[in-house]
Amino acid sequence: KKKQSKTKYIIRLTLKNRTSANIITNTRVPQGCVLSPILYTLYTHDCVTSNKDNIVLKFTPDTAVIGRITGGDKAAYRREVTSLVSWCEDNNLTLYTDKTKEMILGKEDKKSIVATHLPCSCIDDGECLIISRRAEKVEGKVQHSKIVHPKGHYSVFYIDTVGGLHTKTKELFKNNDVKQFKNLCVYGEKGITVAEALKRDGRFIDDLGNFELSNNQDPKRLTVCTQKVEILHQKQFKIRLPKDKKENNGKSQESPTNNSQSNCERRSDRFPGDLYQEALNLRKENFGKIQQSFSEVHRVRKLLELGKSVCKVIVKDVSMGTGFVLFDTFILTSAHLFKGFVEGKELQQDVEVLAIFDYEETEPETNFYYFKAENTFTDFDADLDYAVLEAQNIKVPPGLLSEFGPLPANGEACIIGHPAGGVKKMDPTCIIEIEKREQAIVEHLSQYKNLLIIKTISDWLKEHGINDILIGGCKAGKVGTYHTFMYHGASGSPVFNGLGKVFGLHTAGYVCDSVNSDESVIEYAIPLLTIFENFKRFVSSK
Repeated sequence: KKKQSKTKYIIRLTLKNRTSANIITNTRVPQGCVLSPILYTLYTHDCVTSNKDNIVLKFTPDTAVIGRITGGDKAAYRREVTSLVSWCEDNNLTLYTDKTKEMILGKEDKKSIVATHLPCSCIDDGECLIISRRAEKVEGKVQHSKIVHPKGHYSVFYIDTVGGLHTKTKELFKNNDVKQFKNLCVYGEKGITVAEALKRDGRFIDDLGNFELSNNQDPKRLTVCTQKVEILHQKQFKIRLPKDKKENNGKSQESPTNNSQSNCERRSDRFPGDLYQEALNLRKENFGKIQQSFSEVHRVRKLLELGKSVCKVIVKDVSMGTGFVLFDTFILTSAHLFKGFVEGKELQQDVEVLAIFDYEETEPETNFYYFKAENTFTDFDADLDYAVLEAQNIKVPPGLLSEFGPLPANGEACIIGHPAGGVKKMDPTCIIEIEKREQAIVEHLSQYKNLLIIKTISDWLKEHGINDILIGGCKAGKVGTYHTFMYHGASGSPVFNGLGKVFGLHTAGYVCDSVNSDESVIEYAIPLLTIFENFKRFVSSK
């Protein structure tokens, strides 16, 4: 044996008059090896590959099989791995299979490129994600949530790198290197708009304007940038931009007055008869009520103070919603957040519940704190759709029990919650009286000209029980109804009246996305006094 250097050895084995060929090795051997480098080299000398395209790296901290995969055919590589396992078994060597990792490196198919902040839950089982590093910067600095939600919380869609109408002379991306790929894989939390998703993505230019997305399967079907991302899931689109005013070839520009008049005409065309004017007057009336109730500084200050007791509720890998402190360390939220994971009054042992307070700014500026809830519910009622959990050894904001009030028949309301799992938001709205609920639904449907579409949505709403909240329905007098943008992720939010008294638990609503829209038709809340009466009976029985 002759030492060649500090890190390499030349090994030659002599037996009587027979001498082996030289073997060069270094001092590194696989982790956990009980043999010296020299003995390990001799012992594994006949562990060789059967295919010239494969090699086995034996003298590294982790033994590795490297093989070339051509045309997606992994058979030769797989046979080599199986052969290594068999060789180790035959020669009394143990492979630590619990530490086994596989990396497939190869040429990208140039189909889709993802953002670096894509949540891992958006990657499907069995899907191959190739990671490569280049010097070019194609993604701007973005603020994205560090919390990874379950897969169902996101909408994932694809936007072609080749633009659609009016994009030939426009820049769409911060770096055109992305055009090496067919499309960009974009994601967004359900509840945010298309514009918000593209801005947060970081690869598109900051000002796309009032763009639209055309569906690759049906180019005439357009999605405006203010629509929610839910309707885009797993679909492919092209970006369309508005026509540049300079391209009008000398045509006179419409005045703001003419534009306004034309917009009004288009809107009125969408409503039959006098329904448009009635709807407009109703909205003005409601908006006036909201302004009157929530424009006074002392009321806003009170709502902000009460809002400190509102928290984001995360049922890990299951769902998310909103909740608030009832009293002491007890949290009230919606029961349907735990659907399928409740046994009696207890959560399944592998389910973790978090309540996050002070989540009021996007990361990294946010300064929230959270606690874990007990696995046993203090109270749980599926019929009234509420659950009471207890915090684990932590100081929480004051409870809202002392601020309970009755369900108003009509009047102003304000919801405070975490729509789409985002930062805490407020939505002033108006209670819709029982006798006006049907009118509100008709008003929502009147935006569609096509009678077939209206009938389709109406049938869907009936199938999902919307008649229950109308006059004569089993829930008509038991819930408060209103319009709000806070539906996805806001279940369990407190609903306040114009005086700052909390009267309802925001529970559910009727959301239809069958016509390229997911706007809520109507939402409702369960009265808190009803919930508390039921809670008192439960505690007394215990």
